[in-house]
Amino acid sequence: MIVTVRLYATLRDLVPGGRKALDVDLPEGTTVGGLIAHLGIPAGTVRKVFVGGIAREDSHVLQPGDEVGAFPPIAGGAGVGMYPPDGGGAPVREFLHIRTVAQARARFMEEWTPPRPRTAPAEIAGASGRVLATDVVSPEDLPPFPRSVVDGYAVRAADTFGSSEGLPAYLTVAGEILMGRLPDLTLGPGQAARIPTGGILPAGADAAVMVEHTELLSAAEIEVRRPVGPGENVIRPGEDARRGAVVLPAGTVLRSAQIGLLAGLGIARVEVAVRPRVAIISTGDEVVPPRKTPEAGQIRDINGPALSAAVLAEGGEPVSFGIVPDRLEPLLAVLRAAQKRADLILVSGGSSIGLRDEVARAIAALGPPGVLVHGVAMKPGKPTVLGLCGQTPVVGLPGHPTTVLVVFHVFVREMIARLLGRRPDPLPSVKARLTRRVASAPGRTDYLRVLLQQRDGALWADPILGKSGLISTMVGADGLAMIPEAVEGIESGEEVVVEILTS
Repeated sequence: MIVTVRLYATLRDLVPGGRKALDVDLPEGTTVGGLIAHLGIPAGTVRKVFVGGIAREDSHVLQPGDEVGAFPPIAGGAGVGMYPPDGGGAPVREFLHIRTVAQARARFMEEWTPPRPRTAPAEIAGASGRVLATDVVSPEDLPPFPRSVVDGYAVRAADTFGSSEGLPAYLTVAGEILMGRLPDLTLGPGQAARIPTGGILPAGADAAVMVEHTELLSAAEIEVRRPVGPGENVIRPGEDARRGAVVLPAGTVLRSAQIGLLAGLGIARVEVAVRPRVAIISTGDEVVPPRKTPEAGQIRDINGPALSAAVLAEGGEPVSFGIVPDRLEPLLAVLRAAQKRADLILVSGGSSIGLRDEVARAIAALGPPGVLVHGVAMKPGKPTVLGLCGQTPVVGLPGHPTTVLVVFHVFVREMIARLLGRRPDPLPSVKARLTRRVASAPGRTDYLRVLLQQRDGALWADPILGKSGLISTMVGADGLAMIPEAVEGIESGEEVVVEILTS
C-alpha cells in the first residue's frame, strides 16, 4: 500500500535528498511506529505523528492513501499544531474545529459581506461572460409589430375554422407581404395574403397558416386544409420584451441569448461589474516557476497557473504574486501587498499542520477577524483555511494540485460570483452509475473524480483513483461525484450525481 509522508524541520535531514514529502510503499497492516522504522528515523527524534490531520500513537494501523505528517521535538516556542496570531500572544490551535463543508461555508459567509462590485460600461460585442451591474429596462416593445413565424398566408383565423383535407376552406389571395415593408392592404372576410417568415401581419389578419397546409388553386385562390386559431404562428408585439419591463436583472451573466436580446432592443452598451482581482500566491521552498528546469528536490509550480485559469473561467482577473518560501515573514509581506491590490487572495500550499507551513499564521497576523475555518471534513481538502482580513477573503488551499482545484470548485467559485454581484450558477450535472464500489468515511464529504462513459444505453461514472498530488486525475476527469457525509460508501452500479467541471 502507498502512504504519503511529509517530514518537517530536522526530520528532512534523515532521509535521502532531504525531501519534504515522499510516497512510501508499505506492507498492509503497517503501524505508525513501523513506518518510522521503515524510514530509518530513530524513534526518539519524532515528537508527534499526524494521520489525516489527527494525532496518532505508534500502534495506529495505517491505511492505503493515508497522509502522514511527522514532527521533531521542539526546543521552546509554540507547540506543534499551534500558531500565534501576529507572531506573539496566546497561541491559537490549528484545526480549531473540523467543520462540515456546509458549516465551513456558513461560518465564512456569516462574517463576510461582499462589497458592491465596481462597474464599467461595456460594448455588447465584447461583453460575453460579463455580469450586468444594473437592471436592463426595455426601451420598446419587441417585436414592435405582429410577425409571422412561418412561410405561408396571413389569414383571419375564423375563415379557417372547420377546414380539413376532405373539406378545405377556400380563400381569395388579396396580395403579398414584402419583407421590410409595411403592408399596404387590409384583409377582409374570406381573404388571405402571401407572407414570408418575419413578415408583418396586415390589418385584419390575426393568424398565419403554413404553406404546407394550403394548396394554390390559381394566382388568386387557395384552399386551406387545416384550421388555425387566433395568434397561431404569429409573434405579437411585445411578446419578446414589453416596453418598460426589466428584461435582464442585475447579476445576469451575459451569454449569447442575452446579448441577442440587447441587440434586438437597440442597446449596444451596458454597465457591467468589473472583474474582481484575485491574488494568487504559491508557497514552498521546493517550488520553481514553470519556465525553470527544476533541480533535485524541486518541482514546477502547477497550482499558480491552474488557479489563474480557473479564476478567468469564473469571471475574475487573476493577479500573480509569484512563489513565496515557507517562512512567515516573506509570506506575510506578500499577503500585505496582495491585500492592497486584490479583492480575494488565494494561497496554495502550507495549510497543513507543520513547523514551516505558515499560511494560517500569516492570515492570523494579516488582520481581524483572521482565520475563520481551518479544517474541513472533506476529501481531498481537509486542511483548507478560510480567512477574512478586514473585508478581504483569504483562502489557504492545500498544496496538492487536485486538492487545489477541488477546493476552488467547492468554495472559491461562490466567492468570485458574489464579488461580481451574483449568486453562483448551479453547475451542469448528470446522473450516472458508478462502475465500481467506492468506500468513504462517515462524517466526511468525498469529491470523487470520474470519467463519464456511455455503455449499453446508460451513462456510467468511472472513478479516477490516485493521490491528490497527481494533476492527471483532474485532467482525465469529466466531473466530480459527491459522496455525502452521511454515506459510508457507494456500491457498484449505484446512481450518483456528477457535477461537470467547467473551470
